[in-house]
Amino acid sequence: MLKQNHSFQIIAQGIMIVASILTLLPLLLLLMSSFADNKSILLYGYSLIPHQFSLEAYQYIWREHMQIFRAYFITIFVTVLGTSAGLAMSILYAYALSRPDFPGKRFFSFFILFTMLFNGGLVPTYIMYTRYLHLKNTIFALIIPSLLMNAFNVILIRSYFQHNVPASLIEAARIDGAKEFRVLTQVVFPVSKPIIATIGLFIGVGYWNDWLNGLYYVTDNRLYSIQQILNNMLKNIEYLSKNATSVAKSTSLAGQLPAATVRMAIAVIALLPILIIYPIVQKYFVRGIALGAVKG
Repeated sequence: MLKQNHSFQIIAQGIMIVASILTLLPLLLLLMSSFADNKSILLYGYSLIPHQFSLEAYQYIWREHMQIFRAYFITIFVTVLGTSAGLAMSILYAYALSRPDFPGKRFFSFFILFTMLFNGGLVPTYIMYTRYLHLKNTIFALIIPSLLMNAFNVILIRSYFQHNVPASLIEAARIDGAKEFRVLTQVVFPVSKPIIATIGLFIGVGYWNDWLNGLYYVTDNRLYSIQQILNNMLKNIEYLSKNATSVAKSTSLAGQLPAATVRMAIAVIALLPILIIYPIVQKYFVRGIALGAVKG
């Protein structure tokens, strides 16, 4: 039996190693392609080892570095503020729903579930944010539309609070005279780090990758996020590349645009912060999802 278990562990670990390598290959291909020469990609295609190394894609992006740095600052600000506010709202709502003695619990549970099935649509939403809330061309246009709580996140947090926070701890804190806010911050928070880190990662990645809010509500280039500025840069490259003949009459730049490699470099720049942050919260990620979904 021990020998069979040992063989099974070796096979399982081997499969996981292969799966991990296959998962890393696309990222490695993305990174190496961003350092490849544009002409070699057009001739030979993408490969893990570029036929000719080149920094032309990053040099092209560096020419717009001031605009990119400003967009990075805006994106970081929006992500930090939006994640903090969104996580706080989700936790407060979920904590209230997790308490069996919360008045109106059935109504508010139905209310959050209703938002998973129905919404007002794009046009009414746009009119509300621009005409009545006056968010157009403000920094809040990148935060508020995504700040409304995600019902799935609230349900995960509520389930975690209900089934993984001992009721005896909460009762002991109340006997000692603690009010609800103190119970939440000093009793529930310390034992809920996995789910808080997991939902925080969900919300943060959503803000970091968001470009639709900028597309809908922002026309001032001083407020462009990194995703929006890189998307616009990519569109400009594609336009100049497709119209190289007419553009070349007035400039020699069009024929030299590294369109293929810039796509890879843009993706690397956009992914880099997430790749840095993810390992920090990874240890909580799987545990938070598993425990939050139990008995949901």
